[in-house]
Amino acid sequence: MRETIVIGEIVKPQGVRGELKMKPLLDDAADIKRFRRVYIGGTEYKVLSARCDASAAYLVLSGIADRDAAERLRGKAVEGLRADAPALEEGRYYIVDIEGCAVLTAEGERLGEIAQVIPAHTDIYVLQDKGKEFLFPAADGVILDVDVENKIIRVDAARLRQVIVEQGGKA
Repeated sequence: MRETIVIGEIVKPQGVRGELKMKPLLDDAADIKRFRRVYIGGTEYKVLSARCDASAAYLVLSGIADRDAAERLRGKAVEGLRADAPALEEGRYYIVDIEGCAVLTAEGERLGEIAQVIPAHTDIYVLQDKGKEFLFPAADGVILDVDVENKIIRVDAARLRQVIVEQGGKA
């Protein structure tokens, strides 16, 4: 497993002193406060302060002293050390652990690989196979088993057929 996980995305500068507004990608935005260091574009930053509200998190990072420096980080992913992340409940996974998993039916037929996870109330998985992309919800009844150690997700083929949509059309 990767040592870092994506914990958010920089939305914009907040104010003139280099504070960053971030869209958190954790179950609880308040968990941002657990991270002492973050990585943006491969550069490590010490977290000087972190706060959050109902829709966003705000970070002050070492080396980001003004609005111009903060602006250069707009749209970039924020990663944190997995060791700093909160423990997940059983059946919950970090996006980085799902992406790249092979998707197999219960019978073992390979359907493709998870290329992306779109965070939502029920996450949407983007399945790639032979140059095509398909979307399906990570819902109970569709997902039978997730094995992040072996990078395998097993699905119920019949239920999947009911909910999967090809990008640009119906699967």
